[in-house]
Amino acid sequence: MYIVIVGAGDIGTPLIEIASTNSNEVVVIERNEQRAERAASQYDCLVINDDATVKETLVDAGVDRADALISTTDEDATNVMVCLLGQELDVHNVVSVVHSPQHMDLFRQIGVNTIENPQRLIADYLYRAVERPSIVDFMRIGDEAEVFEITIKEGAPIAGRTLMEAGEEGLLPVDVLVVAIERNGTGDPITPRGATRLEVDDLLTVYSASGATPEVTDLFGHTGDHDQYV
Repeated sequence: MYIVIVGAGDIGTPLIEIASTNSNEVVVIERNEQRAERAASQYDCLVINDDATVKETLVDAGVDRADALISTTDEDATNVMVCLLGQELDVHNVVSVVHSPQHMDLFRQIGVNTIENPQRLIADYLYRAVERPSIVDFMRIGDEAEVFEITIKEGAPIAGRTLMEAGEEGLLPVDVLVVAIERNGTGDPITPRGATRLEVDDLLTVYSASGATPEVTDLFGHTGDHDQYV
């Protein structure tokens, strides 16, 4: 892909690294001279030391043939302007970081894919690691629903049962779905079926409409999380 990334700061830099090491053609626009020089010296990409809110800068970066334009600066006003210019130049996939929740509607109105306040997401992730250590990884969907990874412990109500049995016995609520199973640390996920039997130490990827509440984590034998759940 041909990707134009605006900003080489705390958010943009790891994105540049990921994009440039995955066989993409990457162009970076960074108006801070030191950041621009650092990105140019560290990554296999073209770096333009200029202002991305100027239309000619985006033209010089080749956005007319870009598969994606991603704005990662720490100023929402800058990101909005970059996105609007990108749309004017017919970039089909425009993505932006949004720092202030109050600005989310504005970005949605102009039809931009957004990532809300990455620092807040990281903080939320770190707090969850302390609050509910049984959750290996998670992703929030909407206000309550979550997809998370959790291991089945010895003595868990669903251990040794098939998914069909767990459902028929009322152990697995209808709004909780086991999406994938990793067994014996192989890294190869098992696609669960009704006849799939759940075993102790299985690492499950689970969708729960109500989130990873104590009632849900209890199913997998993690009753100790009760004291830490808020």
